[in-house]
Amino acid sequence: MTVSAKGEAASPARRRDALPVRKIVRRKLSDEVFDRLLKEIETGLYPPNAHIPSERELMAAYGVGRPAIREAMQRLEKLGLIVITHGERARVSQPTVADVIGQIEHAARHILMTQPGSLSQLQDARVFFEIGMVREAARLADEQDIARLEAALATQAAFLDKDSGRFVAADMEFHTKIAAVTRNGVLEAVSRAMLHWLSMFHASLLLWKGHETVTLEEHRIILDAIIAHDEDAAAEAMRTHLLRSRGLFLSPNAQSQAPSPIADLKP
Repeated sequence: MTVSAKGEAASPARRRDALPVRKIVRRKLSDEVFDRLLKEIETGLYPPNAHIPSERELMAAYGVGRPAIREAMQRLEKLGLIVITHGERARVSQPTVADVIGQIEHAARHILMTQPGSLSQLQDARVFFEIGMVREAARLADEQDIARLEAALATQAAFLDKDSGRFVAADMEFHTKIAAVTRNGVLEAVSRAMLHWLSMFHASLLLWKGHETVTLEEHRIILDAIIAHDEDAAAEAMRTHLLRSRGLFLSPNAQSQAPSPIADLKP
């Protein structure tokens, strides 16, 4: 019996009220299978390119039915951790950074469509990101890198006043080629993703009718700074370039003058 400070016996109801609520949640069998397979993949029991045991083998090993195995495997496939081919055993994949970033594309699209201020934040992030990236490119660029950047700029110039869609695609490719100079797969994948997210709904951030020549001139200045290995000049040229395009988007009457979004444009 529980006795209070005044010597009174506490009622069963009062004792029950004092207990913290800790509900026991029954987990689905597929969740248990998923957790176990995920751990076995992460710990290297099934390394990249290795085959996962068959459904029948997993059913016997885990003591569960086929539906739980299949549901867990489908979750792993959606995460890009395994590859399922009809008639074959599932295989552990070796995802790239680009694959991982691609997993959040639908979420990114939803954010840009529904959350006020998300576009502005993405623009700001791009400015900081690309300024640092071009510094590294100016430091590391070799003759082959410069040749690729020259080719990308020439391609963009070839579409001037001819094909706005390809002009934008070439614009994006110039920026991702700069990212490639860093030899950093994360930077390159993030660069492509940011540009793609911007292009899905706001192509006006990448192209503004009547300013294409200025864009080419600014790209030329950026490339010249990279060729000279002048990190400060490259960073300042990139800052000027990105802030100008951002200012155009925020200028009066911007929305009425903006070109149509290029929803299917891929970087």
